[in-house]
Amino acid sequence: MSSPITPEGFARLSAELKRLKNEERHAIARAIGEAREHGDIKENAEYHAAKDRQGLIEARIRQLEGVLGEARVVDPGRQPSRKVGFGAHVTVVDLETGKESSYQIVGEHEADLDRGRISIKSPIARALMGGELGDDVAFETPKGGRELEITAIGYRTEPPPDSPRRG
Repeated sequence: MSSPITPEGFARLSAELKRLKNEERHAIARAIGEAREHGDIKENAEYHAAKDRQGLIEARIRQLEGVLGEARVVDPGRQPSRKVGFGAHVTVVDLETGKESSYQIVGEHEADLDRGRISIKSPIARALMGGELGDDVAFETPKGGRELEITAIGYRTEPPPDSPRRG
């Protein structure tokens, strides 16, 4: 089953995979070799820490290979600009608090709430999908129901640095 991902998200994850394979693997192999030179590995904390780090790196490599292997790159620029779709940058106003927030709807493996990127599988993204400028959308969160008004929809590759983030 394929998972949607933005071109930027695919590039970021590919770069991380390349760095892990070409740099981190070699660095950890050197660290393990140096730790072995210190003698008995049974009680060698440096050796065990390096082996633990190696396990984490290899697990992340496998995870990234799986994600990228199943990824379906979706170009946000090809989405209908009048409706909220995958890759959209959406500005909303919370109808209860009046607070404005901006989000980009992205694939689940590139979501980063601190940067305003929300997973297409999140409740808010599911509520926003297909919405148009001026629409009110309602959805449930663990803290209760929320209602938002869509005030802007755009399809640029990255949000401007001064744009409002999440709310």
